Amino acid sequence: MIEQGKILLNEKVGRDIWRMELKCPWIAMKAKPGQFVNVKLNDVAEPLLRRPISLHGIDAENGIISLLYLVVGRGTEMMTKLENGDSVDLLGPLGKGFSTFFHGRRAVIVAGGIGSAPFYPLMEELKAKQKNITMIYGARDAESLTCLDLYEEQGAEMILVTEDGSVGEKGFVTGPLDCLLAERGADFVYACGPEAMLKAVEEVAANHGVQGEVSTEARMGCGLGVCLSCSKKGKDGKNRKVCQDGPVFPMGVMAYE
Repeated sequence: MIEQGKILLNEKVGRDIWRMELKCPWIAMKAKPGQFVNVKLNDVAEPLLRRPISLHGIDAENGIISLLYLVVGRGTEMMTKLENGDSVDLLGPLGKGFSTFFHGRRAVIVAGGIGSAPFYPLMEELKAKQKNITMIYGARDAESLTCLDLYEEQGAEMILVTEDGSVGEKGFVTGPLDCLLAERGADFVYACGPEAMLKAVEEVAANHGVQGEVSTEARMGCGLGVCLSCSKKGKDGKNRKVCQDGPVFPMGVMAYE
């Protein structure tokens, strides 16, 4: 479904990170945590391809979604120039999202950098199911940790990690994750971030016998499984289309380079 989203808010929230709110009732009604939209700027010939961006907020009642995006190229740089009242062309919601039906009540969320983007809607759903949430959120530095107030509003226990030690623990998310699972355990682990982080998180979770899901990234052309540009191999040697088979996969399915 293509819907014209009217921009309600477009603001910088961190180092090269922006948050955009859009009025698009149909997508907001259909969207699930972990899904994404493919964004095209209206009346612009280039960039030609749409940009896949995770849903950072889903407000079905008011018909509003939010996107958290990192400025990495011309397309996302152009997005920062958009103002309230402008419209963007949205294709979505796309992909398979997170599952929230697991035995037990303790969920651990592991986010690396902009990998925090899909987790706010997930937290809302987990909270509605009366799950206890711990979020281990890591980034390069303090400026790269964004929207902390939103996660805290969901009652999540926050463990912050920065590579330079400017906020929270110094190091990487796998250290606190390993300690937490060893000391308190967990019933399910969710993760989103760079592939190296996902691989390490899966290894730590497997060592503690905990299942989970990961949200992956890939270059996407169409977002509909036609162009195959997002195809990635699983551990069984078979290719998966991230835009359709994912972006969320059970831990242990995908092969990381």
